[in-house]
Amino acid sequence: MGPLSRETWAQRLGAFRASPSAFMAGPEGEDLGRDLLNELRSEKLSEQTKVSLLALSLEYPAQLWPDAAAAEAAATSLLDTLVLLPPRPSALRRPLLLAATTALAAGGALGPTSGASRRLLPLLLGLASGRDVGRGFGPASEQRPLQATACECLRELESCKPGLLGGCLGLLRSLLGQEGPVQPLSLLLALALRNTLVIQARARAGLQGLLVAGDMPAAGGPWNWTLAEEGDAHLQPQAPSWPAAEEEECGLAVLEPSPEEARELRAAVAQLLDTSYLLTPVAQAQLLWLLGWALRGLRGQPPVLFKPQLVRLLGTAQLTLLHAVLALKAAFGEALFTAQDEALLLRRLTLAAQHPALPLPAHLFYLHCLLNFPENWPLGPTGEETAPLLLGPRLCRGLLPSLLHDPSALLAHLHLLCLLCAEDEEKEEKGQDWCPRHYLGELLAGLRQRAALHGGPRALATLCFQASYLVVHCLAMQPMVLTPLTHGLARLYRARPALAPHFVDLLDRVGPELGEPLRMALRQEVVSRPGRDEALRWHLQILSKVADGKAPSATLGFLHAAAAHCTDWGLQQALLQVCRALLRAGVGEGLADLLQALARQLEDPDGRDRARLYYILLAHLAGPKLGVALGPSLAAPALTSSLVAENQGFAAVLMVQEAPAPMRLSVGPRRAAGPVPVLQLQVEVLEPLYSVELRFRVEGQLYAPLGAVHVPCLLPGRPCRPLHLPLQPRRPAPAQLAVRALFTTPAGLTCHAHLPPLTVNFADLFLPFPRAPDGDKQGFFEELWDSCLPEGAESRLWCPLGPQGLEALVARHLDPFVVVAQPPTSYHVAIRLPPASRLLLRLEAAHGDGVPVALRTDDWAVLPLAGDYLRGLSAAI
Repeated sequence: MGPLSRETWAQRLGAFRASPSAFMAGPEGEDLGRDLLNELRSEKLSEQTKVSLLALSLEYPAQLWPDAAAAEAAATSLLDTLVLLPPRPSALRRPLLLAATTALAAGGALGPTSGASRRLLPLLLGLASGRDVGRGFGPASEQRPLQATACECLRELESCKPGLLGGCLGLLRSLLGQEGPVQPLSLLLALALRNTLVIQARARAGLQGLLVAGDMPAAGGPWNWTLAEEGDAHLQPQAPSWPAAEEEECGLAVLEPSPEEARELRAAVAQLLDTSYLLTPVAQAQLLWLLGWALRGLRGQPPVLFKPQLVRLLGTAQLTLLHAVLALKAAFGEALFTAQDEALLLRRLTLAAQHPALPLPAHLFYLHCLLNFPENWPLGPTGEETAPLLLGPRLCRGLLPSLLHDPSALLAHLHLLCLLCAEDEEKEEKGQDWCPRHYLGELLAGLRQRAALHGGPRALATLCFQASYLVVHCLAMQPMVLTPLTHGLARLYRARPALAPHFVDLLDRVGPELGEPLRMALRQEVVSRPGRDEALRWHLQILSKVADGKAPSATLGFLHAAAAHCTDWGLQQALLQVCRALLRAGVGEGLADLLQALARQLEDPDGRDRARLYYILLAHLAGPKLGVALGPSLAAPALTSSLVAENQGFAAVLMVQEAPAPMRLSVGPRRAAGPVPVLQLQVEVLEPLYSVELRFRVEGQLYAPLGAVHVPCLLPGRPCRPLHLPLQPRRPAPAQLAVRALFTTPAGLTCHAHLPPLTVNFADLFLPFPRAPDGDKQGFFEELWDSCLPEGAESRLWCPLGPQGLEALVARHLDPFVVVAQPPTSYHVAIRLPPASRLLLRLEAAHGDGVPVALRTDDWAVLPLAGDYLRGLSAAI
């Protein structure tokens, strides 16, 4: 097949992007990567189309090059294409560099044994230095863009293989002082410096002159992989934080550079910091974090090098830079930030968070910084959540939560208020003008009042329970807050019982400080209400959660009264769920009478049987055994009781068990009729089966989901009529059907089994066109033939004939699709391929051993399938 057009590639790429996994599993997936690499060298495609192809390789490298060998071959081909580009300006050089880098990094082919790596690394380093630009590689006008791209590629490779550029630190330092792109070089040098320091610290080795400029590796020559092999440990240079676990792991404190090495290190860091103001805010934040990591814990390297940058950054309006400043503060504390700096930074965060025109994301960022503010001298144990010492009630009056706030902002403000309540408990006891705890109580009351509105938005109720959980999380040890919260939630349930699911979720999440009193309050609310209103199902749901051995008489009285109003299956099951909770709690007195009454009174037989089962369990099992029988564990120990053995057999009847396939399924003769292709299935069974359901599944998205086929009864030795399975192809292509059978055995067990997959051949999708007019069949065929071009495709092939000849071949395989026939030497065939394709064949001038066939189709993807089908016809006769 020749080169594909731009329109064909657009369709192909669109199908791939719609579902990469399905496309790669299809007939075209195997050749996509190879075709993409070949088309990059074609002169018939424009550079814009080639850039689109390279963009696909950047987005989906794992799908196109799934293993190291494929990635190595792809990178080699991309580098060859790059070298063959003419010296004139081209938009392909930078995408080719990025694509080769991505293929090596994503495919796991980067290493000392990779030939593409030995070619790419010196090339990138030479481009980053400007050495190879203008000497046959590309015009001088592309120097700066190519330098920047080469630096980005090297940074990506250094991130994937830490220590890869450890031997080039001196060279990168020298490049930073020359003319060239500052930002890519700065980030590359900072990342390489940070990785080298971590690796050398783990190896307990010094810098060994790595910061001194050396010779550039020659193209194709050996590369120093020593540090990269030692730095295989996973490093994460993107998260701007210094957690304690990573600090201990990196072990920078054991690295003691010599005075000369310390001097070179300070010079390199100062060089990077001096040019940092030329970088974008995001790049500056990344640079500060990398350098902060590199210097943290190094003996003889005081963080005072960052002080000039703090003077510039403390007044910044960029959130990324402010975040970097806070990260430096968390790293160095009082060694870099004075008390005045800390107070200034805290006041700035507080005032910025109160700005009325602040967007919501920025508002939440400032609040997050306040909640996690790194103090110089924090009080309390490490990790304890507290408000900053300098953030008193007077300073944060403007940060109090309000019902007018956005829900996420309200929760953040509420979190800060809770921390203030925890800090100011002693001050409130002494008496002061403003009490945070009183304000918190009024706010929670307002949230509950909005949540209690009948028909109100669900979001208001959700916000109320989120706020309640946050208060419990922060103030779990303050009964003066939890007691009114418990009473308020009980009143909320009284006003709106439909919020029962929210209460159940809250009880699952909170600790015993609120859980126990809230359970008692809710149980009291439920049992004191009449059991006949529309909220009965909510009351039963709450009782199933809070029922225990305390005050069982009130609970049983409520259930007796509610039983008369449980008329439908759902209410009866909810009532029995409460009985189950009482059984597990050890309630026996009075519960037996209730279960006996339910076993007689309930209208639904399922409810009566369940009540009778609970009564038998209560009468025959002691407390520990009853808890095991009703518990959720599937690995319950065997109990010496006939009832347990009986229940195990009953459970086996209710469960769907896996069994060997007692049937054989095959595809019968093709049936070419109707609006969609139908697969005729023939089934044979080895034993009687009842209520058989056959389920089919197609891998990928080639076909629409297939419906199940049901058969009431199958008996061995008795022929079964063919089963019809309608197919709905989304593309005319063969497929494999995974088959699963669900059936009932004569013993009454429901089983499932996996059957061998079924093959849907290309010919199984053939459908005839509507009958042509009797007088103009030739014109009808010619009209179809002409309509396939120019959008479609045309081909010719030689179809071998068996000893029976062309007439027998057509009669056996193509007879329903023949439009014009001149036996025995000429036939015109029209085939409809769902969902919307057509295949036209001209079989003319047959010879003794074969016939030339002209094919036309409006779908080029059909051609290889049609060719394989025609070549196999002679063998099928």
